Amino acid sequence: MTPLRIAILGSTGSIGLNTLKVVDQNPHRFQVVALSANNNFKLLETQIRKYKPSHVAVGKEGLVYFKKTAIKGIKYYPVEDCRELVTLKDVDLIVLAMSGTGALMPFLEAVRAGKTVAPANKEALVIAGDLIMNEARKHKARIIPIDSEQSAIFQCLEGQKSKPVFVHLTASGGPLREVPIKDFKRMTPREILRHPRWKMGAKITVDSATMMNKGFEIIEAKHLFNLSYNQIEVLVHPEAIIHSMVEFADGSLLAQLGITDMRLPIQYALTYPERLPSGLNRLSLTEVKSLNFHKPDLIRFPSLALAFDAARLSGSLPAVLNAADEVAVESFLSSKIDFVDIYKVVERVFLRHKIVKNPSLEAVLQADQWARQEARNILEKLCR
Repeated sequence: MTPLRIAILGSTGSIGLNTLKVVDQNPHRFQVVALSANNNFKLLETQIRKYKPSHVAVGKEGLVYFKKTAIKGIKYYPVEDCRELVTLKDVDLIVLAMSGTGALMPFLEAVRAGKTVAPANKEALVIAGDLIMNEARKHKARIIPIDSEQSAIFQCLEGQKSKPVFVHLTASGGPLREVPIKDFKRMTPREILRHPRWKMGAKITVDSATMMNKGFEIIEAKHLFNLSYNQIEVLVHPEAIIHSMVEFADGSLLAQLGITDMRLPIQYALTYPERLPSGLNRLSLTEVKSLNFHKPDLIRFPSLALAFDAARLSGSLPAVLNAADEVAVESFLSSKIDFVDIYKVVERVFLRHKIVKNPSLEAVLQADQWARQEARNILEKLCR
């Protein structure tokens, strides 16, 4: 069997590391052709020596470092320009594990090249979902999501001839699910970063605490599965066993269940449409005993309501939501603002934006830059 040739953008992050664990589980099935990382070039060097990729993208320090190493036979690229890497003829599938809006251009170039893309990055589809999906359809590119919730929907829809009436995105509730609202103001970055279920990057963990992350998934699901915003419901499911559900016209619900391990959706994306042994523990339903669900409290989590509005109003607004959130979360992680100020900053930027309907790529990028500057202006006054 010819191995699947993969590129991993963001190979030193959580998703990238788990992808390489999947590769290790079935080494004969995969060939790592390309890797990329930003700052963690020492770990990247270890990966290069083990997996022997022919192409590597890395940050400026890494480029200087690798020029001095004795690793031969590799072509290096600056991490800001992954276009050539994602369009390589030798690459069959791209795992898009980069964080932030930097994933947008590689995503677009990959689908324009007709590649299979397995995105774990939310931001690209949030800010430019219509553009990406239109290009994917035009160039017959395949998108198989890695995010556990989107992967669950993808799996539930596989082989179905009927379109879903509703999609139910589940959420664990994050680290603040049982914390009194009055205590939100005093929460420190260290406390927020203790997620009860998932080990993730700092930004996405904060977004999980505000439930903005789930809001981004609403917008992402809307694009991935060609849904309207009012076909998507969020359910808080503390056990995090059901990763999402799809409801059909006859009232039937299909759900995807599994242990909370990102290697499951990653492996499915890499081996689709096959299912291979994962080497992970099986889910024991007798040990789970009960599954609980309740509607999210939008007073407790106003960011989720804001994201629903962005999904409804659409246009350039999701790009503004994402950009303002990135700036506000960064400020919180730097201990410059309180946790509750994240929403205040994002809401102000959100309400000030004049929506551009059906934005071009240039308009999306302009909205992104405008929102970042607007958020910085608000933060400057807030931090005085």
